[in-house]
Amino acid sequence: MMRRKLVAGNWKMNGSRAMLVELDAIAAAAGAAPGIDVSVAVPFTLIAAASERVPTLAIGAEDVHEAESGAHTGCVSASMVKEVGASFTIVGHSERRSDQHETSHDAWAKAAAAHKQGLNVILCCGETEAERDADRAERVVQAQIEKSVPDNADGSWFTLAYEPRWAIGTGRTPTLEEIAAIHAIARAKLRMLIGDKAAGVRILYGGSVTGANAASILDTPNVDGALVGGASLTAAKFVPIIEAAASL
Repeated sequence: MMRRKLVAGNWKMNGSRAMLVELDAIAAAAGAAPGIDVSVAVPFTLIAAASERVPTLAIGAEDVHEAESGAHTGCVSASMVKEVGASFTIVGHSERRSDQHETSHDAWAKAAAAHKQGLNVILCCGETEAERDADRAERVVQAQIEKSVPDNADGSWFTLAYEPRWAIGTGRTPTLEEIAAIHAIARAKLRMLIGDKAAGVRILYGGSVTGANAASILDTPNVDGALVGGASLTAAKFVPIIEAAASL
């Protein structure tokens, strides 16, 4: 089954209104590549301004709370981010799992809440360096997928992202063979959970993706795009990744 490539940016806790100028060239590159999808998740404070500035570009949130409302000081719900212009959200990112101690159940609840509000979801999974060194990467990823993926997930709104935690922001990446192996395992696990619908779910790779390595990574079996962190902050670094995806 042919799946459209998706190149998704994640600004994390970076950005300002002044930096939104970078989205102009990113949106232009996305418009010049109609065969793929491009999206950018920005901090909550920039969602409204970003979606107004580049209405043709999919703008998303970096996280949402699982509740629709309530006494959750400092948290933001799916309906809130949708109201200000978000069309998708990331959930279960490795930095949420490590820094905020979120579990796979938390990621599942957030994905379900986001879908209920009509948001698309990018759900992340991935092992730590210690888990990979202990030959547990496959088991960790399978367990995270099993506990995080909603039963009604399908490719119309749901995307999975594999991001080995030890590769994020380090400049290190797994070998293409290692990436292919985990993506194949992820695809098989999705098939066990949601059946034939798994064929339509995109699986992204995330972890030190650059313009230099994007083409080879994105041409790897079962890699349907990239979740890009630091390189998405500037058009100069992000556009080459978009162009690499469009060239395949």
